Amino acid sequence: MAAPLPEGVSAEAMSSALDRFARIVGADWVFTEDKITPYEDPYTISNDETEHRPYAAVAPASTEEVQEIVRVANEFGVPLWPVSRGKNFAYGGAAPVMSGTVVLDMNRMNRILEVNEEFGYALVEPGVSYFELYDYIQEKGLKLWIDVPDPGWGSVVGNALDHGIGYTPYGDHFAMQCGMEVVLPNGEVVRTGMGAMPGNNTWQLFKYGYGPYVDGIFSQSNFGVVTKMGIWLMPEPAGYRPYLITFENEDDIETVTERLRPLKVAGVIQNGATVRSLVLDAAITRTKSQYYDGDGPIPPSVAKTMMADLDLGMWNFCGALYGPPPVMDTLWTAIRDSFADIPGVKFYFPEDRRHKVDLLLHRAETMKGVPKLTEFNFLNWDGGGGHVGFSPVSPITGKDAIKQYNMVSSRVREYGFDYMGLLAIGWRDLHHVTVIVYDKTDPDERKKLDELFNILVDEAAAEGYGEYRTHIRYMDRIAKTYSWNDNALWKMHETIKDALDPNGILAPGKSGIWGKNRRKA
Repeated sequence: MAAPLPEGVSAEAMSSALDRFARIVGADWVFTEDKITPYEDPYTISNDETEHRPYAAVAPASTEEVQEIVRVANEFGVPLWPVSRGKNFAYGGAAPVMSGTVVLDMNRMNRILEVNEEFGYALVEPGVSYFELYDYIQEKGLKLWIDVPDPGWGSVVGNALDHGIGYTPYGDHFAMQCGMEVVLPNGEVVRTGMGAMPGNNTWQLFKYGYGPYVDGIFSQSNFGVVTKMGIWLMPEPAGYRPYLITFENEDDIETVTERLRPLKVAGVIQNGATVRSLVLDAAITRTKSQYYDGDGPIPPSVAKTMMADLDLGMWNFCGALYGPPPVMDTLWTAIRDSFADIPGVKFYFPEDRRHKVDLLLHRAETMKGVPKLTEFNFLNWDGGGGHVGFSPVSPITGKDAIKQYNMVSSRVREYGFDYMGLLAIGWRDLHHVTVIVYDKTDPDERKKLDELFNILVDEAAAEGYGEYRTHIRYMDRIAKTYSWNDNALWKMHETIKDALDPNGILAPGKSGIWGKNRRKA
């Protein structure tokens, strides 16, 4: 099915723009018609086949080519949707918010420009994956660790810009970025922070430079195309010890979270630790049919069978210790003693696990920065192969954790899905990421999922919980929940958008931000 032309763009203008793009990057790197399938959402939710469909894609190989493409797009009014690698699955992949948009695919821009072992940083282009950066560091024998999200095929740059998280002490990815090169919507290139000074030697060392700190406006936005970014890397520690603590009861999450907060704020818990639900963890190594062939979510009796079989709890806290052995011993004593009085608690190190394919053995790799794709095994849990993430944020309190869990899990089960969630412990925040696995081939199930997701958004907003990241289908909806003072923040975003991108050609609708030419009432 052919994609529709974007709003306000004629067939002649689009054809002329694509011809010019081909002259810039070469005809082999402009994709249309049947060649745009990789740029569609692999886990589509809508039953309208025209929604979120790109018209074409263009793949530049350099910052200069990005500049030229942006200038041509302005000339013909053709909207562009930049992606680093297009692997932002569960949030839309490479697909645009607005149908007919041309995907600006920077996968070919995959140079690792510098890795500095002394200061612990890398300077990379957006096409560099976690696998590629990890392999480079291993081949060079550098004593550095990267921080990875669950799927290692994603972009280091793209994940940081979308506020992604990982599992080492460097788990807040955007906090670890330092210095950007950005192509603005008019084709001009800027370097942020110390990069604005010719001949500087601290671009990847000092974030702020002089004057306003602007790097944040290029995350989750459509204000520019990031073509280079610095990322801080973790020096290899003197020791490493991953651990798993399991808890038997659903309502333990209240006590566990309350105990976690002081440990995290005080730095006793060093890494981006996670408390994970039973089904999410079981789905890494098992399928639902191995335990249950009935309809709807698994019953409590099946959950108990799975817990015994896999040595898991209803909640499973994965963390790690880093540093010299005496430091790790001291930290472990504090962590263990904080949870020891919870009935049914169990403590594990990797050598205590009896299965060769196991949750802790998998997390032991990701918590030391080894990129994997193992986590995607959960797509096999119930067949159908689709998933979407619902990701509200709350304080790290037991009250909020149990409240969010009860709200979300009850709705998810009401709609016939198994609850598959994790609570990621930030510096002072709790990211409650619920993965909803569904049959992407079933129109009725997609419709049911869409209804569920909208209810979850409304109920979370009513309790003051805002999503930090979302699927392209819900970007406008989530933006509207950030409405304090008559939507003052999004009005400011629109003012910036109109100043930097008066023709509205860059990523229309990204994060609910539209140019004035397509702004919704």
